[in-house]
Amino acid sequence: MRRPVLIALGITMLFANVAVAQRRPATTRRPITVRGFGDFGSTWFNASRSFETILGSSSGLVFGGGGEVVLPQNIFIGVRASRFRGTGQRAFLFDGEPFDLGIDTTVTVRPLEFTGGYRFVAPASRVIPYAGGGIGWHRYEETSDFSSDADNVDETFRGYHVMGGAEVRIRRWLGVAGEAQFTTVPDALGTNATGVSSTFGETNLGGATFRAKVVIGR
Repeated sequence: MRRPVLIALGITMLFANVAVAQRRPATTRRPITVRGFGDFGSTWFNASRSFETILGSSSGLVFGGGGEVVLPQNIFIGVRASRFRGTGQRAFLFDGEPFDLGIDTTVTVRPLEFTGGYRFVAPASRVIPYAGGGIGWHRYEETSDFSSDADNVDETFRGYHVMGGAEVRIRRWLGVAGEAQFTTVPDALGTNATGVSSTFGETNLGGATFRAKVVIGR
């Protein structure tokens, strides 16, 4: 008698599980989304003494924008282009003291960066923290009045970065975010033996960037 009872009990549990499954709401897989963004902020350069000597400040405004793809697993892959530009004067150091040469100089840094990361999405929360890292190519330009092409600088260097922030969803297709990024671009400065950065021993073009973003998309 024991075997028929066990079979009957098993059939009863099977139908009970099927009934519960039919009543349970079906979960939908999150779609792949494509978003665009624009941002602005400020960068503090690692080569602080060099930028301070030439531009009068080791930090400056940076503007950028780009796009990203968010996968159903909350993984995102993005690309961002930005620009920093500062104006100052060429200088030389004598006994550790900088002296302006009276020649106007413009320094421009244009990073193109690729980032992958993860979004920590919580149910019913409008605030979404995220973190990631990636690789970038940083174009460095330095031009001066009365200088030839040989005296000006136009080179591109590879760098790496880590970043993190939090996004607040304002509307279904609109969000704002605050973000911090730390970048290293080794062996980019100091190649000119008579240059300011070489004298200071500063070779890294990276730094810390803090920015605000406007996100268009889900």
